[in-house]
Amino acid sequence: MWLFGILLIVLAGAGFTYMQSTKRELHAMIGTETLPIPELEDLRRISDELGARGGFRKTAEVVGAAHQRPEGLLTAEISKTPCVWYRYRIEREYEHVEYRDGRRRYSKRKEKVADHTSNEGYALIDQDGRTIGVAPDGTKPEGVEQSVDRFEPYQGGDQSFELFGIRLPGFLAGNQNSTIGFHYKEWLIRPGTPLYILGEVHDIIGPLVIAKPQEKGHFIISAKSEEQLRADRTRRHKLLSIGVLVAFFAGLALVVVGIIR
Repeated sequence: MWLFGILLIVLAGAGFTYMQSTKRELHAMIGTETLPIPELEDLRRISDELGARGGFRKTAEVVGAAHQRPEGLLTAEISKTPCVWYRYRIEREYEHVEYRDGRRRYSKRKEKVADHTSNEGYALIDQDGRTIGVAPDGTKPEGVEQSVDRFEPYQGGDQSFELFGIRLPGFLAGNQNSTIGFHYKEWLIRPGTPLYILGEVHDIIGPLVIAKPQEKGHFIISAKSEEQLRADRTRRHKLLSIGVLVAFFAGLALVVVGIIR
């Protein structure tokens, strides 16, 4: 009993950490100003005039529509959809066999086969056609379109499977771990998708780019509006605060009871 109580206390600690992170993100959105691209360009111009060319830094929120990079659009690996950003994840579902007490027991399990996020930059474009670069840096956007969510049963055969035109070694069906199939998921950002980004605007490469802060700070890319994100964070913080208190005091009670007994 007391071991379960300790587990609840540990979970309460993890929940408290997540709650604090949520609170900091919410405060960052509330305390950061949304700046139009022309105003950011004016601020950068002043920085240049003061002799700090290439050293401009400004924490800001920027909104606009996703726009392709000069090299053109990307192609999502699974759906082959033109986009500015994509991510895919592939999981293998298999039947795990183990022997306990002289009996054979079966259970379904999953393992990750692939998880890739495109790192190519793209841009935001405002209603007047002004653009600012976006350096995603592996950050996973919130609220973006899920273009693929399908399960494909494993056909067996030559005990291998093909991934994006490359034949990879299969998982031997004669093993105790028998492949059932593969779950494919893909997310993407199409050109024209409205985006909200909180990050650090800089001019290291010349043109303005919004990116992950070089030092401490938050970097949020979302297809949701700022109002939706704030509401999400507020709701999450309230639920976490309740869950943390319940888990902590329940865990503490179980530990005390376990010690007394």
